[in-house]
Amino acid sequence: MTLNIVVGITGGIAAYKAVGVVRALVLAGHDVHVLPTEGALRFVGKPTLEAISRNPVHTELYEGVAEVRHVAIGQAADLIVIAPATANTIAKMAVGLADDLLGNSLLASEAPVVIAPAMHTEMWRHPATQANIATLEARGVTVVGPAVGQLTGTDSGPGRMEEPEVIVAAALAVAASRSAAQPGDLAGRRVVVTAGGTREPLDPVRFLGNRSSGKQGVAIAEAARARGAEVVLIAANLEVADPNGCEMRPVSSAIELQAAVTEAARGADAVIMAAAVADYRPANVSEQKIKKDASNDGLTIELVRNPDILAGLGHAPHDGTLLVGFAAETEPDDERLLELGRAKRRAKGADVLVVNRVGWTEGFASDDNSVVILGSDDEIVTRLHGTKLSVAGAILDVVASKFAHTTDDRTTKAADPA
Repeated sequence: MTLNIVVGITGGIAAYKAVGVVRALVLAGHDVHVLPTEGALRFVGKPTLEAISRNPVHTELYEGVAEVRHVAIGQAADLIVIAPATANTIAKMAVGLADDLLGNSLLASEAPVVIAPAMHTEMWRHPATQANIATLEARGVTVVGPAVGQLTGTDSGPGRMEEPEVIVAAALAVAASRSAAQPGDLAGRRVVVTAGGTREPLDPVRFLGNRSSGKQGVAIAEAARARGAEVVLIAANLEVADPNGCEMRPVSSAIELQAAVTEAARGADAVIMAAAVADYRPANVSEQKIKKDASNDGLTIELVRNPDILAGLGHAPHDGTLLVGFAAETEPDDERLLELGRAKRRAKGADVLVVNRVGWTEGFASDDNSVVILGSDDEIVTRLHGTKLSVAGAILDVVASKFAHTTDDRTTKAADPA
């Protein structure tokens, strides 16, 4: 299906990369209309944008008054993509300013909006920008990135605009999920989500655990509930508030989580394994507090492997249940990270795998997450860096899309039994 796509380009050095976004959307067969701001035209010329988009480029708010252009462009759009989205543009969107053609088109449109932020690290991390991003996400805007990498000059960090292919894939996924299923696209579905981190007891007062707070799993549960799903949340030692409207099943250890998720998975439409599960547990648990040895010798603890819960679900028959796994890795190299994720998806038998990088300052217990979502063919479905709520939305977009394709396949088979 050909979409009418508006691409807004704003005044940042990353505007040159927006040409790749426009080109990819045109080559995908869509009708693309570019709305650059005055600042954007300082970086990319109007003739370039017209040649690549194959459409006239309009910039003036008071041109085309007879055709009410300042409203008509937004009304006709099936999808709006803003790449790059500067801190200034994000702030204007958050408060609804419409002092140029792009701002007016945004206010006049009911189409889904995807933005790709690009700015220096300090600007991205500023509380004002983070508050504006949260406001836009609450309104349903999809945020793609920013990526972590080289910025203007010698600076490096979060704030780099995602690559064009990543933005295009995310934007078209949003459009597909919106057309396949409007808000409430998970209505009638039963979704099981695991969240938090397991704790393996050493004695009555100590345990082996991990740094997972449960923020990502809770965000998924909340987002699934908002989209109409019946949600069972299996919660392992959450450090955040319980989500509203979900059936809560508290657990502590990996063995307890295995029992709970195995039972809850029966009849579920999707199981999303976002909890951080301990790979090992102490072989022996003391009934009394372990005392310090008076000889000052060290303490040796024998560990045994916990069951691989995801693999157990993945390699058991689970027709009709979509299995989404998580792979938290500290690997710094992107290609190697993907190799680890693909190998893990195959080993676990997951239908979808969310690969996320974790470390001392990222992933666990933070408000943001960086993920790559792999499909059953090991190809990248989408790549996203943003708040955990935006990541939850991207994961559920993939889930809803899988459900839609399954329904379409069943309908086709029923119509043509031969």
